Parts: sequence; structure tokens; C-alpha cells
Amino acid sequence: MIAFHFDPHALPLPPGHRFPIGKYGRLKARLEADPGGIVLRESGPASPGELALAHDPSYIADVLDGTLAPAIQREIGFDWSPALARRATHSVGATIAAARQALADGVSASLGGGTHHATASQGSGYCVFNDVAVAAHLMQAERHRTHRAGLQVVVIDLDVHQGNGTAAIFADDPSVFTFSMHGERNFPFRKHAGDLDVGLPDGCTDEPYLAALEPALDEVWRRLAARPPGLAFYVAGADPHEGDRLGRLKLSAAGLARRDEIVLDALQARAVPAVVLMAGGYGHDVETTVGVHLRTLGIAARTQASWPSGSTGGRASHTMAR
Repeated sequence: MIAFHFDPHALPLPPGHRFPIGKYGRLKARLEADPGGIVLRESGPASPGELALAHDPSYIADVLDGTLAPAIQREIGFDWSPALARRATHSVGATIAAARQALADGVSASLGGGTHHATASQGSGYCVFNDVAVAAHLMQAERHRTHRAGLQVVVIDLDVHQGNGTAAIFADDPSVFTFSMHGERNFPFRKHAGDLDVGLPDGCTDEPYLAALEPALDEVWRRLAARPPGLAFYVAGADPHEGDRLGRLKLSAAGLARRDEIVLDALQARAVPAVVLMAGGYGHDVETTVGVHLRTLGIAARTQASWPSGSTGGRASHTMAR
């Protein structure tokens, strides 16, 4: 499986900043030491024109030119710098590259991505641009140009925080179905309803989490039976883990691995190409968070290795209804 990274584009943060910027470099280093069937590739940046598929041109210009209002910088959680703008565009570029690769190979990944709090007009919650929204719209445009056909997309967001920005961007777009399962009382405190939202109570453990996930996915497939997706974005946050500082859920590493298997098995059974994104993870111990991400990538790599030959290219060849 090919996984894209943007590690050379560092974002220096002040001491004590709670965003775990170091996890990305550690994740890449662990994969370089033990690839486990994963091939790393560095991504290029998303262009302003690509970003404009999901974001207001004035907001893009503010990010790229350094004219973001202080209030927006506080909402994002990072002070503006040229490094922030570079890293944000390369993060979206990695998801774009992974989406193209997934349509060719069945499964691909980014070592970042899942920046689901960014709306069309502003960033929030450590998210500058919404990588899923940009990549989804771009893949739809490319598919229409090359195949003269539409591309239905499904977003399966299992980060502990609701994907409010993604839901807002696609609120009136039936070609993208947004599903989020998250901590009900966690950030964002004002949620934007997606197509299907499942809120979980604080302290939720493996058994009730997985018991909620499977029927929710069944509901996704039921609603999409008439328009099967040709591409999925799986936002596989590590922050539901019991050791996460911000998550408030209590899933074990084994429970999160089972979560990943359920999602990727369901997508493989329906021949829906999958883009796997790391999203959140704020463990008290950074290496624990990195370990959760590594297991997600390992499961994705095994899924890609057994992907049915000839079933990619954005065509769901299996029925959506169970």
C-alpha cells in the first residue's frame, strides 16, 4: 500500500502547545524502520485552484498571504506563519494523492489528513483547510472529465470529534454522504448535522462502541443503495483511545483495531476504494498514539494486499444492501 506524507514541511510550535506535532515524524520514522508492506511517498501541495473547490477564495488568500484575522488564528489554534501555510497545502496535497492512488489500487493512505473542522470560509480546531472536501470535489471533477460520469463519495468519520466542517461543506450536496460517529459532549460543542451522526457518551468502551458502529454502517449502505459510492474517505482518528488527553472515550488499542477492520472489510466487500486518514490523536504518551496509527495503517495495508483485482477505478461492483 502506498501512503503519502508531508513530513519535510515542519510546523514549529511553542513549548507546551498541546497539538502533538511530533507524532507525524515519529510515525514516518517507524514506517521507515519497519514498512510492513507500506511504501512511503512524499506529497506535493494542493494548488490555490484545487483548494477553491471547497474553500472561499478570500479565505485561501488570507491563509497563503498571511492576512488571517487574529480571531480566526485563535479558532484554528495556530499562529499564522509561512510554515503553517506550506504545511496546510501539503496536507491537502497528500490526501489528493492518496485519493488518486486509492482509485487505482483499492486502498491508500495519508500520514495526516482528516482536517474535518475547517469550513468553506474558515479553519477551526487545528484544521486550516478541509482536505477531504477538496479531494472529494477534485476526484469528482477528474472522474467527470475522464469518464463523463459522476462519482458518489462517502465520508466515514470515526475521529472522536464530530466532522462539523465536512458536514457543513457537503450539507446541500447529495453526491457526498457524510457519516460521523463521535463523542457527543466533545468538541465542537455546536455541531453541524451531517447525513448520519451517532453521538456517544463519555467513557464509552469497546463493546458499546462496536455495537453502535455496525448498525450505523448498515444504515449508511441502506441509504446509499440507489447510488453506491465509488470512493470512501475513512477518517480513522486515534483519539477515541482510552489514553487520549482530549478524547473522553475509553477504547482499547484492540477495540480501535477492530473498528478499522469492520470499516475496511465493509468497503472491500463492496469494492469501494478507500482513502485512510490519520486525523486526531492526542495521547498522554505520543508513542501510544503513534502505535494506534501504525495498527490502522497495517490493517489498511493488509486490506489493499487482498483487494480484488480489477474492482477499482471508482466503480462499486457489489450491492450496498446486506
